[in-house]
Amino acid sequence: MEKMAKKADIPVAKNQTIEAEFEDVTHDGQGVAKADGYPLFVPGALPGERGTVRVLKTNKSYGYGKLLELAVESPDRRIPPCPVYHQCGGCQLQHMSYAAQLRMKEKHVRDCLQRIGKIAHADIRPIIGMGDPWRYRNKVQVPVGMKDGELVAGFYRERTHKIIDMDRCLIQMEKTDEVVQKVKELCGNLQIPPYDEERHEGVLRHIMVRYGLATREIMVVLITRTDEIPNRKKLVRGIVEAFPDVKSIVQNINPKRTNVILGEETRVLWGRDVIYDKIGDIRFAISAQSFYQVNPVQTRVLYEKALEYAGLTGKETVIDAYCGIGTIALFLAEGRKRYTGWKSFRKRSRMQSGTPN
Repeated sequence: MEKMAKKADIPVAKNQTIEAEFEDVTHDGQGVAKADGYPLFVPGALPGERGTVRVLKTNKSYGYGKLLELAVESPDRRIPPCPVYHQCGGCQLQHMSYAAQLRMKEKHVRDCLQRIGKIAHADIRPIIGMGDPWRYRNKVQVPVGMKDGELVAGFYRERTHKIIDMDRCLIQMEKTDEVVQKVKELCGNLQIPPYDEERHEGVLRHIMVRYGLATREIMVVLITRTDEIPNRKKLVRGIVEAFPDVKSIVQNINPKRTNVILGEETRVLWGRDVIYDKIGDIRFAISAQSFYQVNPVQTRVLYEKALEYAGLTGKETVIDAYCGIGTIALFLAEGRKRYTGWKSFRKRSRMQSGTPN
């Protein structure tokens, strides 16, 4: 009886079609509507829009729906420029203008400070956006598979492990797109079998490419299930001949049944085990496993703003408590008395920062 009463308290039912007005949007692009106070999350809807929704799922506190038709569109709605936006699970907000995305993020920060931090009137400065919010990511890693006898590489369809094959991604740097496509072509021609996660068979699991924006150096990481790569020398030669800026080709071996991308063993197939990039005047060594900010343009904006707000005089000790390869500490500590970075893998951090500290 109690369960029936709870069901009766929910104002909508699965497969019911309702007219909804959207008042908010979540960080992952789901519009928020209320049906008699009951929240419904609907992907693709924007605040201020009205439309027809089919209820897909309900629970005690909230439900999910699918947008069937819009009666009123938001002025912030845009046509997504990516041809696979509605299939790929990589992006959630291309249907929203960039200016609206920045306003949304500012609102979410304010909401969190009020709801979690209990700060009623937080002084939040406007978010500093990019001049061009496309083609900014310096690292790409895509799963590899087989479809209709052809090798495919791309991102997963949302909430699945079905690969959406693609020849470009509009948030990746163009050079990384080019390298991924060439590696995919070479692996197909050389009959290097892609990984089949259901059978736990095949060789190539993922292709990772890292790019140094300041140095133009490229690293290619071939993530495999097996130690051996068929036609390895031909593959390496094909990559190097196609891209003179490639300075490192490494193989990472992950033999486990897992969704974790990188395994524990990495070996150099050609060139160095790192590439170099710069933030300001500081050079960093980046390995396959390094944590390094994927948006180098905004990274510098962020660090310069942190340095401005810190108001350092040169006498302070700078502490970076989870330093990775030390980008924040080294950027802020330049010309300071001392800096300290804490990281579990001290030897790797020392090598990757390019400093003797």
